[in-house]
Amino acid sequence: MSERIAFRMNLNPGQAAEYEKRHDEIFPELTQALRDAGVSDYTIWLDPEDNHLFGILTRTDDHSMDKLPDTEIMKRWWKHMADIMETHPNNVPVQVPLKRVFYQP
Repeated sequence: MSERIAFRMNLNPGQAAEYEKRHDEIFPELTQALRDAGVSDYTIWLDPEDNHLFGILTRTDDHSMDKLPDTEIMKRWWKHMADIMETHPNNVPVQVPLKRVFYQP
């Protein structure tokens, strides 16, 4: 089984093109780490009016996403992205979990 989750992040104004460029060049090791953690079908959407980013992903029931923050590749990615988005002091992006209010299978 699997579940879909969604969350919101905040992009700094004027950074949309750079954010997309960096994701076009995502570290292959990070992509593999996400797969290994049980993450698939991961998309990020941008609302250009307010710079909110919406992440949506599928994760397996036995996922290990909670271990990703401890990996060097995740820390490296967060450091790489910290200058263009809202983050905590340790470079972890500020994320707000979203509640699903509708589903159409």
